[in-house]
Amino acid sequence: MVQLIMGLKGSGKTKRLVEMVATAVREETGSVVCIEKDKKLTYDIPYQARLIYACDYANAMGSYDFFKGFLSGLHAGNYDITRVFIDGLYKITGEKDAAKAEEFLVALDAFSSKHSVNFTVSLSEEPESATEGMKRFL
Repeated sequence: MVQLIMGLKGSGKTKRLVEMVATAVREETGSVVCIEKDKKLTYDIPYQARLIYACDYANAMGSYDFFKGFLSGLHAGNYDITRVFIDGLYKITGEKDAAKAEEFLVALDAFSSKHSVNFTVSLSEEPESATEGMKRFL
């Protein structure tokens, strides 16, 4: 399952995501991972969740293809991961391209089905601007 949270800056996407991480930590039996661009959520995310800073991989984290590989490697290193939260997809990839984002979400959905990992992705964009392919994840 892939869930997409869309809204402009200041609309409460990150707050909602933080609440979802806390709920997942309480309810999931597997590992919970949260990926963000900078180190802003350090004190907001429960310590039981694995918080990954994309800025630590800034030299390589700059495309959707790399990010797909990164997530695959993350899962390969820990098969117990059941939830992954991604805060700010455009910021992490450095590419504000709706078509590529849609393709990425479709790839995540296939990965989710195959490996039983659920993804929640936030995107700083008006929900009305979602492509038809993105709308199925809203």
